[in-house]
Amino acid sequence: MKKLVALALLLFPAVLVFPRLALSQTDPGVRPGPINGQIGATQGNPLPLPSVNSNNPAGVLDFFDNGLGRFQEEESVSGGADKGLGPRFNFNSCSGCHSQPAVGGSGPADNPQFQVITQGIASGSTNRLPSFITAHGPTLEARFPFFTSSSGVPNRNAPNGGVEGLFTVSGRPDAGSCNLQQPDFRHAQQTNNIIFRIPTPTFGAGLIEFIDDSTLLANQEAQTANNFGVGGAFNRNGNDGTIARFGWKAQNKSLLIFAGEAYNVEMGITNELFAQERPLPEEEQGSGLPANCLNLAGRGYPEDATNFNVASNPDQAAQNAQVPADVVLLAEFMRLLAPPVPSTLAPGGSQSISNGFALFKAVGCATCHTPAVKSTQPSNITASLGNATVRAFSDFEIHHMGSGLADNVSQGGAGGDQFRSAPLWGLGQRIFFLHDGRATNLLAAIAAHRSNGSEATQVEENFSSLSRGQQQDVLNFLRSL
Repeated sequence: MKKLVALALLLFPAVLVFPRLALSQTDPGVRPGPINGQIGATQGNPLPLPSVNSNNPAGVLDFFDNGLGRFQEEESVSGGADKGLGPRFNFNSCSGCHSQPAVGGSGPADNPQFQVITQGIASGSTNRLPSFITAHGPTLEARFPFFTSSSGVPNRNAPNGGVEGLFTVSGRPDAGSCNLQQPDFRHAQQTNNIIFRIPTPTFGAGLIEFIDDSTLLANQEAQTANNFGVGGAFNRNGNDGTIARFGWKAQNKSLLIFAGEAYNVEMGITNELFAQERPLPEEEQGSGLPANCLNLAGRGYPEDATNFNVASNPDQAAQNAQVPADVVLLAEFMRLLAPPVPSTLAPGGSQSISNGFALFKAVGCATCHTPAVKSTQPSNITASLGNATVRAFSDFEIHHMGSGLADNVSQGGAGGDQFRSAPLWGLGQRIFFLHDGRATNLLAAIAAHRSNGSEATQVEENFSSLSRGQQQDVLNFLRSL
């Protein structure tokens, strides 16, 4: 520890020897100002990448706008234009859960799931609001880490980890005779057999997708000799062995897989990537879904498919944008979203932000949260995706985070206490932190990095050893992102 402090003093003497005076350190909270730091962005209209905004190549902006519209569509079961919701679901639109600070982001301050029954999205005659869904808490999905015995005791030798849909379509007028029960969340809570996940923001996701594996491997090699006790590994795609990078455990290889899985798991909509209705993990171990809960939309499978017949449009690009299935355009929307723009002045002023960035690196945070990865390969989609530096503040590796954050869920090569280094760009306007949204305060989120078995314990101790003024600079820097 003394060697680390000495190194920091050598590297940043002005920062560490002459810290700003402060009586206490506080999380400045959600940064005001332009959404994502981008002039012209609004909550309902996030900005695309610059080349997309310039419609280069011709037609790409129509595809982005079409994807944005589909991202905000509210799905129904068997009535209306957008069919296929259920038979189990967590919400009825992508943007409901990905809306902070704009469409495509993370969970909002007011949890839309809290209104699912009162707004008639789920029937109150057959659904109860789970106790962990609160009006101003995080938007959540729930998982049971372990299957249970016949007596209801979690069996640690029988890993589960699949998503348990919060609501069923049973009782809705467009759901026919489908009659399903919600999972027993109360018993899962009583037996400590439930964990949660919150939505991940998708701004700049296309840049992440276009980082070549060799670039990530070079960054990993550069961090190998760190003195902070940080290791790390990549979660790899089981089909081709390449590096996966999306999701809390970097379990998804591409944005298309990410979109297809979410459509099927979060909304229950079958698609060209996940073509079957999804039973709960417990149902999958038994007889699956009952016949009267299949094909509720009444048009066969998959419910989301390529549109072979579309309305004619004098704008050929706009007409072409109607052809792909929803999941293709949902992925395209995320792929073409611009990354957040950091602030250079707020909060705390430019000197505090600069000091905070230096300290962020000195104490070891940048070992996992790599400030910039250079650079993406040339893009055949749009120019802004190619030859770009990705300032995401992540190495996209999975790290052991110890007993304090472990959720006992394995995904791909990621074990029960391993998580991807969450990209920090856009952190300044997020509300909930960590994989389960347990923290709304950056100090609490940082403290949670320290626990038995965590690779980040030494780094957290280094942060805790800073003066209060220095810690405030780090917090100001994080909220500037």
